Amino acid sequence: MGEGGKDVNIVALGGGTGLSTLLRGLKKRTSRITAVVTVADDGGGSGMLRQDLGILPPGDIRNCILALANTEPIMYKLLNYRFTEGMLKGQSFGNLFLAAMNGISGNFEEAVRRMSDVLAVVGRVLPVTLSNIQLKAVFEDGGVIIGESRIPEYSKAKKTRIVELGIQPDDVEPLPEVINALETADCIVLGPGSLYTSILPNLLIPGVSEAINKSTAKKVYVLNIMTQPGETDGYTASDHVKELMRIGKITKLDYIVANSMPIPLELLKFYQKDGAYPVYPDGVDVYGTVVSKELVKVVKGLIRHDEEVLADTILSLI
Repeated sequence: MGEGGKDVNIVALGGGTGLSTLLRGLKKRTSRITAVVTVADDGGGSGMLRQDLGILPPGDIRNCILALANTEPIMYKLLNYRFTEGMLKGQSFGNLFLAAMNGISGNFEEAVRRMSDVLAVVGRVLPVTLSNIQLKAVFEDGGVIIGESRIPEYSKAKKTRIVELGIQPDDVEPLPEVINALETADCIVLGPGSLYTSILPNLLIPGVSEAINKSTAKKVYVLNIMTQPGETDGYTASDHVKELMRIGKITKLDYIVANSMPIPLELLKFYQKDGAYPVYPDGVDVYGTVVSKELVKVVKGLIRHDEEVLADTILSLI
């Protein structure tokens, strides 16, 4: 049960680090959480398993399961362990666990559910679709790139922006539970996370943005703290929201959550070397009510959202 007796029904869509950060904060405040996770990832250990075994990429799903799990510290450590040598070099044990669970289950959704049961997960984690999809981006310079991991690489190398984003094949179906979760939610949270490779891939699945737009839930977009090289170079807060609405076909946002805390100078210099700059909520109030909070938390020298402040902020909006 959440603080103050709130057990609100929250659906969070995304992938990568951002979504798991949000989930870690939310699980202490409500047990009714549904994480809807992109399956477009094709890089790293996930990409290797996807190619070798023909399964959906497990990495983002694994991170979300661990974020919502009530496990012993040793189990958490074990599932996050990456092999350092041999044929399994770079592969995480959690990914292998999910791949093995997939082998003894009817489908990937069942595998995710069984792994969640084993790890006593609060709420549930759902792949947005069970179809094998690839992300496709069209750039300002006319370049067309297929594959989630190659998109930011091309953008960085050619210093060109994404103008269109799609999925292949484009006629896939969402997981029915995802649509049901969106229709019955009290709050739908988009972000934080990579705009083009974590958040928008969920919205490109036919039926997902329609379900969000029809839902009576409060719709919240959590802006990233910094721009992301290869994805959102030079983007303002407004640019982020415009792209979310244009490509993701989101018609209305109730709230836009943004960071108002200045970034420490040393960190700012470190990030600027890579071409990343702060995203402050300038001029974004035309798209929804802006909620500015001091959201910065420094983890191992990297800027992250403070999961506690973020979760409290989202609950305060419902």
